[in-house]
Amino acid sequence: MTTLYYAPGACSLASHIALEETGTPFETVRLDLAKGDQRAAEYLAVNERGRVPALVQGGLQEGWVLTENTAILRHVARLHPEAGLWPEDSRDQARADEWLAWLSTNHHIAYAHVRRPERYTADEDAFPAIAAKGADTCGDLFTMTDVRLANGGWALGHRYSVVDPYLLLFWTWGRGPALGFDMAERFPHWTAHARAMAARPAVRAVFAREGLRLPA
Repeated sequence: MTTLYYAPGACSLASHIALEETGTPFETVRLDLAKGDQRAAEYLAVNERGRVPALVQGGLQEGWVLTENTAILRHVARLHPEAGLWPEDSRDQARADEWLAWLSTNHHIAYAHVRRPERYTADEDAFPAIAAKGADTCGDLFTMTDVRLANGGWALGHRYSVVDPYLLLFWTWGRGPALGFDMAERFPHWTAHARAMAARPAVRAVFAREGLRLPA
């Protein structure tokens, strides 16, 4: 059995959607980050880093654990080739890897400066400046991503892949209270992508499970 540990609206959303897209059974364990579930001994026994997502394959006793969105997304796609979530063409594979790296090493880190400035300095007086700069950086990065999506299709243009749920994750963060971007006004191509995602049954199922508002 496959089990996904996730938190509603957290970065685990991407892996959650990818699993749902495969159409195969899996279990979920919901964590409340505000209550500190990620620091509880029970979860640290699963993922000592205390973050989501964590994917358990085969049960904790006899199975193994995989963490980090980009690793989980690739693993899920390759484990279920019938779902068509990972491209077969070598150039498209390279582009998919490029997208995953771009989002994880730029968007995620910039957003962390907004939400978690304490990771970057012990000086609490500096927190507002770090968060503000992080928000500015997110705006610049989001603009670049919006331009890349101007083709009017999926991340890889002609075909859906695990990159697309990862893109949707950051779109939802953009509209959230930490950034508060008017996504439709500032990033119309990305918003069109998010709306296309919202029409997919797997996305609708996961958003309902996590209690999230679909892109409109």
